[in-house]
Amino acid sequence: MLWDQYVFRRGADVEDMWDSMFRVRREAKRPVRLLYIAGRGFDMRAQGVMSKFADSLKASGCEIEKADLLLVGFKDYQLSSELQEQTEANAAALKATFRPLGEVDTLMIGTEAEGEDDISAGNALRLGTAELLGRVSDQTDIVLDVSSLPRIAYLSFMLGLLELLTDAATVSTLSAKGVNFQVLVGEDAALDSHIQSEDPSNNLVLIPGYSSALQVESMQDWPLVWFPVLGENRTAQLQKVMSVVPELAEICPVLPHPSRDLRRGDKLLLEYRSLLFDTRETPLSNVLYAHEAHPFEAYRQLLGAMTRYRQSMTVVGGCRLVVTPLASKLITLGAALACFEMKFQGARGPLDYSVAIPYAEPRRYVASPAMLQQSKPDISALVLTGEAYAY
Repeated sequence: MLWDQYVFRRGADVEDMWDSMFRVRREAKRPVRLLYIAGRGFDMRAQGVMSKFADSLKASGCEIEKADLLLVGFKDYQLSSELQEQTEANAAALKATFRPLGEVDTLMIGTEAEGEDDISAGNALRLGTAELLGRVSDQTDIVLDVSSLPRIAYLSFMLGLLELLTDAATVSTLSAKGVNFQVLVGEDAALDSHIQSEDPSNNLVLIPGYSSALQVESMQDWPLVWFPVLGENRTAQLQKVMSVVPELAEICPVLPHPSRDLRRGDKLLLEYRSLLFDTRETPLSNVLYAHEAHPFEAYRQLLGAMTRYRQSMTVVGGCRLVVTPLASKLITLGAALACFEMKFQGARGPLDYSVAIPYAEPRRYVASPAMLQQSKPDISALVLTGEAYAY
């Protein structure tokens, strides 16, 4: 496994990790060149995450040679006036927090191209991801804060950055020439379950680079194994994705367990009973469990299942693996890491591009501003590449 050894911190341990990381940098007299990527959204959890990171960096005494904040916004979501106002206030607060460190820029992603006809959501995501990756140059540190980013966006950005920074041909691929790539999360699974995603698009969006398992003609006769990673209030999105999943597909629902809510998995089984178990007759023995609060454990569990299916189906040429992430952020990140590794392994063998991540992107979000403001998330940090993996 790529992340057989990994760096994951939660709560107060996150700031201890930053203190250690920046102290080593200061003592070695290596300046920091930072690219911080965050969402220009309504979720206020991003403010707390950035504030703690900025305070740690300033207190470290490191030389900050260059620091850039890229706020990524989205044009096409339908939000209430309250959430629109909160989006503007959140963006202003993030800019004010970062300006003592460096420059601030905004990247807007939407289906309307200047001077052209509307483009699809998938193409807009692909172009936006390509523009974001173009901002990577000589940075020593890249931080992706997913707290206020839509799921489809942070998955595209994280997987794109991992491909850019790593090299399948090298053994120490995660060292990434010393570029520290962190993913930060203000996690509150209970709040995520109350943010409703409505009116999903009829056109599925596929993560750039993770589509060929559903599109390449030579693979269409291969068996398909579908891993829907379940979360609350995502029935409409699941139905949209199910429309492209063959009737004979093997379905392996992924449920959060352990979970802060001990009955969360049972509630999700009831919520999706009709779609997955009555209509598709999915056996309960196919259910997988992924740790709600530990992305690397979720990564191990899902990667193990995907590997077993791929190995068992080599006798028929291979299989197509499809993952639909509908759960809270940390499980979603773990699922994405499993997909990255399966593609990474495929690049070294005959089953290249055998993983797809289809998603029915919602066009409207509904959330209680009061709940967003009252949320007290746990901050988590995943270090995916860099100096920690150089030895």
